[in-house]
Amino acid sequence: MSSDESSLVRYGIDDKPPIGTSIFLGIQHYLTMVGANIAVPLILAGALGMPEELWPRFIGTFFVVSGVATLAQTTFGNRYPIVQGAPFSLLAPALAVIGVVQATNPAGEAWQAALLQLQGAIIVAAFVQVAIGYFGLVGRLKRFLSPVVIAPTIALIGLSLFNAPDVVSPDQDWALVGLTLGLIALFSQYIKTNRLFKLFPILLGIVAAYLVALGLSVSGVYAPADPGFVDLSDAAEASLILPITPFQWGMPAVTAAFVIGILAGVAASIVESLGDYYAVARLSGAAAPSAKRIDHGIGMEGLMNVFSGVMGTGGSTSYSENIGAIGLTGVASRYVVQLGAVVMLIAGFIGYWGALVASIPSPIIGGLYIAMFGQIVAVGLANLKFVDLESQRNLFVLGISLFAGLAVPTYMDNVGDVETLAAGLREVALFGPVLGTDAVATTIFVIGSTGMAVGGLLALFFDNTIPGTRKERGLVEWEAAEEGDEEFISAYDRYVRKVDDPSNAD
Repeated sequence: MSSDESSLVRYGIDDKPPIGTSIFLGIQHYLTMVGANIAVPLILAGALGMPEELWPRFIGTFFVVSGVATLAQTTFGNRYPIVQGAPFSLLAPALAVIGVVQATNPAGEAWQAALLQLQGAIIVAAFVQVAIGYFGLVGRLKRFLSPVVIAPTIALIGLSLFNAPDVVSPDQDWALVGLTLGLIALFSQYIKTNRLFKLFPILLGIVAAYLVALGLSVSGVYAPADPGFVDLSDAAEASLILPITPFQWGMPAVTAAFVIGILAGVAASIVESLGDYYAVARLSGAAAPSAKRIDHGIGMEGLMNVFSGVMGTGGSTSYSENIGAIGLTGVASRYVVQLGAVVMLIAGFIGYWGALVASIPSPIIGGLYIAMFGQIVAVGLANLKFVDLESQRNLFVLGISLFAGLAVPTYMDNVGDVETLAAGLREVALFGPVLGTDAVATTIFVIGSTGMAVGGLLALFFDNTIPGTRKERGLVEWEAAEEGDEEFISAYDRYVRKVDDPSNAD
């Protein structure tokens, strides 16, 4: 990166700020993803019909898995400062599994039977992801990547949530959204002299907006039905310690058709993670990831998906929210993220924490999303600095991939579910009997519902089939900024063979 870009990083990947500062910085990293990491278990619990008294334990388990997965990834995986959390890419196949199982089970046992089938499918699919990662299959694709592919893939990570309910809900409280966004912008962009504001713009913005919403709720300005209302009743009734253990819902069951559906979600998750790796490297002032680092990152995500299945949650993947926080704060320290993971791991066992976090109003999460994901869109587009933007070929690839990455998921959302899509695919001439099968339809639906997968795959295809010079595609300058495989030291080399890390980390 240029000296100007590097100067934006206040703490690099290998830096270790004072422990007190690091703990709060780590909590800030995690606060950027609480909305998503709570939304996934809430959606699943509602779809399952899980008894409400088990919801705090279910949510707490997601935070425990997130903490363990983050520690594993930052220590033994790709060692990037990326928080790991529950993936949205697995939601569509997970909901499909739940629907099928519930249709064939007695009402009283349906939620547990569906969850055990989901656990089993995630565990088996995760072992496939482990093999894909550690056998180097993703890293081998690296030679087909260029800034023309990476730019729309990263940008679509951010653009994919432009229509999230927390942002565009019809009864949105835009005053609270604007307050949250305005405070984050004030602390991160306008106030340049105060170190506290520079390091903690997100934490301060969320806390300040939350206190305003709490005051308006207590005073009666916000009614319980208002989107900005803060409801602390669940926090008051929460248990102190939650009994979170492996196989806490029972022994997982495995059905081949469900595994295939979850595999489609895993494939979409891998594409998203690939974009995340490039984004975090750029924002952290580091060289672009080597094939070896990518493979170890995907392999570790697979192992943590196995762990997720064992614990009974909805999977684990790299989280884009945390990457946006790096861009706003300049805090890219691995140590900071690890301390945050320890805090979240402990907090996952505390019932009060999950209930308190769940009380953050949706408009505050919406304001946070605008700040975080807007930053990621900009990071993706910044990769175009290497590309010839006067090339008609490049403009075609970029335009098609970005448009399709927004349009196709919207179409899938309008279709509604896998069954409706399968019925339509069965009408396709010649290929209908194949396309309309549950496995194929589920794969198309899941990948088609994931914007960065649609845009990234289209860009990958066009960029490698339409003639273009290496300079035109931005490969000459881009490859000069990449790290070599020898620069990444794996966990085995580091802790077993005792190979020195060139970065002198730890």
